[in-house]
Amino acid sequence: MSQFIKIYEDKPNEAAIKKVVEVLKNGGLVIYPTDTVYGLGCDITNSKALERIAKIKGVKLEKANFSFICHDLSNLSDYVKQIDTATFKLLKRALPGPYTFILPGNNNLPKEFKKKTTVGIRIPDNAIALEIVKMLGNPIVSTSIRDEDEVLEYSTDPELIFEKWQNLVDMVIDGGYGNNMGSTIIDLSGNEPIVVREGKGSLDVL
Repeated sequence: MSQFIKIYEDKPNEAAIKKVVEVLKNGGLVIYPTDTVYGLGCDITNSKALERIAKIKGVKLEKANFSFICHDLSNLSDYVKQIDTATFKLLKRALPGPYTFILPGNNNLPKEFKKKTTVGIRIPDNAIALEIVKMLGNPIVSTSIRDEDEVLEYSTDPELIFEKWQNLVDMVIDGGYGNNMGSTIIDLSGNEPIVVREGKGSLDVL
């Protein structure tokens, strides 16, 4: 049975965050709030959970473009090749914020992503998401939840999300209404930044 849990962003309750982390550590899937749309995430170290997300999204795991949700930039070197000062300054300017940065991956990527040369990094400006990752101790692999209804594209009401997803995931967090615009995706894996998708994040950071 899927759990529905209310967490307030202005003061995330530690006991509630602990419950979320337990679900993740046990290989569960969690829908959680970010600074853009609600995300579907799992523990980066759990192969079975990664397979479940790929199945839900209808993609092959090794080809999936999932983001890694990190607590801060100190996690970067775990999965990303060394970056130059200009790139680091850009990341510091933009994060935490509504951006996904595509960066060159290193050899420490989980085995499921070994064939990928790049990785999407997210540090959302949302206390609930950041506290979960901090307590978990490693990133969560994440993808945004889309709605089949093209007008909506993204579900924003946590209760409706729970109604729709309760048989697919182990927990839905009600962190208030979500946004209906995704993150701005910027590819920093080449010589020049390339805007892949313009979303909520302003391009002024470039």
